[in-house]
Amino acid sequence: MVNLSKVLLKLSDKLKPFLIRILPIAFLRKVKQLIIDSSYKRIDRLQIEPFNKEKYVDGINLIGNIRAEIGLGQSCRLLANELEASNIDFIVLNYVQVSALHMNDHTWDNKLAAEAKYNINIIHINPYELGLAYLQLDKCTWDFRYNIAFWLWELEEFPDEWTSCLPYLDEIWTPSEFASNSIRKKTDKPVITIPYYITVPTEEKYNREYFKLPEEKFLYLIMYDSGSTIERKNPLGAIEAYKIAYPVENENVGLIIKINNMQKMDLDIIKDKTKEYKNVYFITDIMQKIQVNSLIKCADVLISLHRAEGFGLVLAEAMLLGTPTIATNWSSNTEFMTEENSCLVDYSLVTIEKDCGIYKAGYRWANPDLKEASKFMLKLFEQEEYYHMIKQAAQEHIAVILGAKQAVEKIEERIQTILLQ
Repeated sequence: MVNLSKVLLKLSDKLKPFLIRILPIAFLRKVKQLIIDSSYKRIDRLQIEPFNKEKYVDGINLIGNIRAEIGLGQSCRLLANELEASNIDFIVLNYVQVSALHMNDHTWDNKLAAEAKYNINIIHINPYELGLAYLQLDKCTWDFRYNIAFWLWELEEFPDEWTSCLPYLDEIWTPSEFASNSIRKKTDKPVITIPYYITVPTEEKYNREYFKLPEEKFLYLIMYDSGSTIERKNPLGAIEAYKIAYPVENENVGLIIKINNMQKMDLDIIKDKTKEYKNVYFITDIMQKIQVNSLIKCADVLISLHRAEGFGLVLAEAMLLGTPTIATNWSSNTEFMTEENSCLVDYSLVTIEKDCGIYKAGYRWANPDLKEASKFMLKLFEQEEYYHMIKQAAQEHIAVILGAKQAVEKIEERIQTILLQ
């Protein structure tokens, strides 16, 4: 049965580019959820062997979709950055999500291995897909190893339906205390916050001319991935705030809307919201990470009026690049954003009224104040001194709290504790 599941999963992965053209994404997600739910029932029969540190040599097997050109893939690559900067030996097992489409980042190909080598696993796979990973990878990948999940979660409450995988883990890591606190409510296993080590390489050739953007305008940037729910990322709120700031088009400003993994329905909705403005620039190409960083650097301001964030990676990257940020003052991003280095937008907490993908009715998230966001947009455009104060403070802050030293020390200390137990 397990072998049949592996075959079906691999087949569905190969057929996905075709399936998404003929079947609704919502339907495919429901089918995938049924497979995930049944996977945990089969894991119970596998009897994963408990940790024995003498069975394998000391080191880390980093398991995740490290080639994926989405936020989850970048998060996995950031973990690899931290391990590379440490004194810990590691290899990478590239686990391909069933939902992954673009997998062309080869930064860490030199670390790829065919099988697990070390006695600790760091499993960078979403909790709702962990059951699939256990079935797709050989049982020996999990047996006798210390299994650490690295998760991101955006809301105050961790879903009960995801706790099914907790018995198969020894520990959970997250990049924020907000996410850690959510998970701690559901388990007495160690939940450790490990900060990211942020790097933002760019290239001068990826400039405004390259992206077909006007040189002379003050440009705001909204970034959105159709793989995330449009309700949580809330690009429509950011667009509305822009329209409040500029009810009549100002020829000196413009709005860049970068959509990753574009779905036509999302694009149609967003285009309809901006149809009365000429100075709106849509970018829907899949880009290498260095191109994305360069695009952020080309913009004058990054806007994220999210309803919730599990970390807020693009915000931290923009800050380090020197692009001032406007963001909702709630959830994980507030752990590195302050009123001195960012434009934090007030909000009210609201109950989710209907299911939005994995975000279920009854949970809470933020409703940002669009009028306040619009005032920040104008302030950054009109007050040059304030603009440069925010820019400098952000760069200095992120370089320290999300630099190599903090992350590496925390990982090395935790791994040493595990190996000494």
